[in-house]
Amino acid sequence: MSTRGPRGPYAKSAAKRKLILDAALAAYAQAGSRGVSVRDIAERVGLTDAGVLHHFGSREALLTAVLEARDIADAETYGEEGVLWRADLLAKNVDTPGLVKLFVDLAAAAAEPGHPAHAFFEERYRNLRLQLAAALIAGPPASVVPTPQSRPADADWAARMLLAATDGLQLQWLLEPSIDMAGDLARLRDLLIEAIHPPADGDQGEAGTP
Repeated sequence: MSTRGPRGPYAKSAAKRKLILDAALAAYAQAGSRGVSVRDIAERVGLTDAGVLHHFGSREALLTAVLEARDIADAETYGEEGVLWRADLLAKNVDTPGLVKLFVDLAAAAAEPGHPAHAFFEERYRNLRLQLAAALIAGPPASVVPTPQSRPADADWAARMLLAATDGLQLQWLLEPSIDMAGDLARLRDLLIEAIHPPADGDQGEAGTP
């Protein structure tokens, strides 16, 4: 069985797609919070707008491929457990607000079943839930240094986490309606309340004592 990669026009097309995606990732990484146009990307690779879209079929498909390429690059750099244990991965997002905005905008649009990115986000969240659950059960790898707590849990932090979960769960629910949003948020709420009001020493187990 041959192990050679694509040849001829197929290889050229794959190489051109990679060149476009690399240029798009760089454009979004450098864009700040403003948007990036297809023309911005096309100018970086010496193509017309139509020439860029020819390799992807549509603007939405191109943007979906950009996010997929970002996920692949992050997985290669940080490993599958990186999304949970590597704080520097999340810190990198702070330096690339253009990519963060692209993700948020496209994720919201992709809630529509007919959107070109719908299947990508549906599969992405499903796989991430499986990976995160497995990582949480296994615990942090030996290479990960625990992040020092800068301050104890407080009400502002808990409110921020609850709002983030509410927004995120609504998106996941649109992609997968079987998710129990109300139940999930109630469980998180109870955990956050416990985090900011931890039981005093000796309180645990006393509720049932006569």
